[in-house]
Amino acid sequence: MRSLPHARHHHARRREARRADIARALIRHGKGDWGDVSGADREENELSLKDGYRLLSVYHDRKGVKFWIITEADRSATTVLLPDDY
Repeated sequence: MRSLPHARHHHARRREARRADIARALIRHGKGDWGDVSGADREENELSLKDGYRLLSVYHDRKGVKFWIITEADRSATTVLLPDDY
Protein backbone atom coordinates (compact mmCIF):
# COMPACT_ATOMS: atom_id res chain seq x y z
CA MET A 1 0.00 0.00 0.00
CA ARG A 2 1.19 3.52 -0.66
CA SER A 3 1.93 5.89 2.19
CA LEU A 4 -1.18 7.08 3.97
CA PRO A 5 -2.41 10.64 3.64
CA HIS A 6 -2.31 12.81 6.75
CA ALA A 7 -4.73 11.31 9.27
CA ARG A 8 -7.43 13.48 10.81
CA HIS A 9 -8.49 12.85 14.39
CA HIS A 10 -12.06 13.65 15.25
CA HIS A 11 -11.80 15.95 18.26
CA ALA A 12 -14.73 14.40 20.13
CA ARG A 13 -13.35 12.18 22.88
CA ARG A 14 -10.04 11.58 21.12
CA ARG A 15 -8.23 12.00 24.41
CA GLU A 16 -9.43 8.54 25.38
CA ALA A 17 -7.36 6.99 22.63
CA ARG A 18 -3.76 7.66 23.44
CA ARG A 19 -1.70 9.16 20.68
CA ALA A 20 0.94 6.44 20.90
CA ASP A 21 -1.72 3.76 20.47
CA ILE A 22 -3.17 5.59 17.48
CA ALA A 23 0.29 6.06 15.96
CA ARG A 24 1.01 2.32 16.29
CA ALA A 25 -2.38 1.49 14.80
CA LEU A 26 -1.76 3.82 11.84
CA ILE A 27 1.50 2.02 11.14
CA ARG A 28 -0.27 -1.34 11.33
CA HIS A 29 -3.08 -0.09 9.07
CA GLY A 30 -0.53 1.16 6.53
CA LYS A 31 1.13 -2.27 6.51
CA GLY A 32 -2.13 -4.11 5.90
CA ASP A 33 -2.63 -5.34 9.49
CA TRP A 34 -6.34 -4.65 9.87
CA GLY A 35 -6.48 -5.32 13.60
CA ASP A 36 -9.74 -6.74 14.97
CA VAL A 37 -11.94 -6.58 11.87
CA SER A 38 -14.29 -9.44 11.06
CA GLY A 39 -13.30 -12.06 8.53
CA ALA A 40 -15.61 -10.48 5.98
CA ASP A 41 -14.07 -7.03 6.50
CA ARG A 42 -10.58 -8.54 6.24
CA GLU A 43 -11.49 -10.08 2.88
CA GLU A 44 -13.06 -6.79 1.78
CA ASN A 45 -9.85 -4.94 2.63
CA GLU A 46 -7.76 -7.36 0.59
CA LEU A 47 -10.11 -6.84 -2.37
CA SER A 48 -10.03 -3.08 -1.74
CA LEU A 49 -6.25 -3.02 -2.05
CA LYS A 50 -6.57 -4.44 -5.55
CA ASP A 51 -9.68 -2.58 -6.69
CA GLY A 52 -9.37 0.77 -4.92
CA TYR A 53 -12.18 0.69 -2.36
CA ARG A 54 -12.11 2.05 1.20
CA LEU A 55 -10.04 0.33 3.88
CA LEU A 56 -11.28 -0.30 7.42
CA SER A 57 -9.30 -1.34 10.49
CA VAL A 58 -10.39 -1.81 14.10
CA TYR A 59 -8.08 -1.46 17.10
CA HIS A 60 -8.21 -0.97 20.86
CA ASP A 61 -6.05 1.43 22.85
CA ARG A 62 -4.31 0.44 26.08
CA LYS A 63 -7.45 1.36 28.05
CA GLY A 64 -9.55 -0.96 25.90
CA VAL A 65 -11.25 1.86 23.98
CA LYS A 66 -12.17 0.67 20.51
CA PHE A 67 -11.39 2.88 17.53
CA TRP A 68 -11.53 2.61 13.78
CA ILE A 69 -9.16 3.74 11.05
CA ILE A 70 -10.72 4.32 7.65
CA THR A 71 -8.85 5.19 4.46
CA GLU A 72 -11.01 6.62 1.70
CA ALA A 73 -11.31 4.74 -1.57
CA ASP A 74 -9.36 7.39 -3.47
CA ARG A 75 -6.69 7.29 -0.69
CA SER A 76 -7.11 11.05 -0.20
CA ALA A 77 -7.69 10.80 3.55
CA THR A 78 -7.32 8.47 6.50
CA THR A 79 -9.54 9.15 9.51
CA VAL A 80 -9.35 7.88 13.10
CA LEU A 81 -12.75 7.50 14.75
CA LEU A 82 -13.87 6.51 18.23
CA PRO A 83 -17.22 4.69 18.64
CA ASP A 84 -19.06 7.89 19.58
CA ASP A 85 -17.71 9.59 16.45
CA TYR A 86 -18.60 6.79 14.02
